[in-house]
Amino acid sequence: MHFIGTLPFGLDLPRVAAEMWPGVIVIDTQYMVSQVLPVAHAVRSTNPSCAMLLLCDPSKRGMLPPRHRSGLLNFLDKDASAALLADSVRRLAGGERVMSARLQTASLLADKGLSTRELEVLGLAAEGEPVKEIAKRLFLSGGTVRNYLSAIIAKTGARNRLDAIRIARKDGWLR
Repeated sequence: MHFIGTLPFGLDLPRVAAEMWPGVIVIDTQYMVSQVLPVAHAVRSTNPSCAMLLLCDPSKRGMLPPRHRSGLLNFLDKDASAALLADSVRRLAGGERVMSARLQTASLLADKGLSTRELEVLGLAAEGEPVKEIAKRLFLSGGTVRNYLSAIIAKTGARNRLDAIRIARKDGWLR
């Protein structure tokens, strides 16, 4: 195993992944899964063979794995031992998938009002991204993004997009 370095989580991650071409990226952040997914999609587009492991806090609903996973991210408890983390990285490098049973159970038992895609759209909207940029980053049309935002507003009982973001943050879906 060769450690390359650390980097704050953000929009630079895809660029750095394209330059350094890591086999595995371990993501330890306070951001919610819905906010990590767009960055993970961007990393995958520049480095398709890179495996990504997200360290999650099972007590935060927004950090639980999506029920219908695309295979983009792997999930491990934030408080996992160093030995388990190292073993997980080795397994990912060998092409295996990693999913903490505790996180998977918590995800299945959690009440999820919004779909993973809706949470991705809302996460980018919470970062201040306009509809056009959200559509570009998620490979959607602008109309589809607006439809997602309308559905989010209806499902959360919000008055508008900003109110939906506030509600999602209060409920632990967004940071």
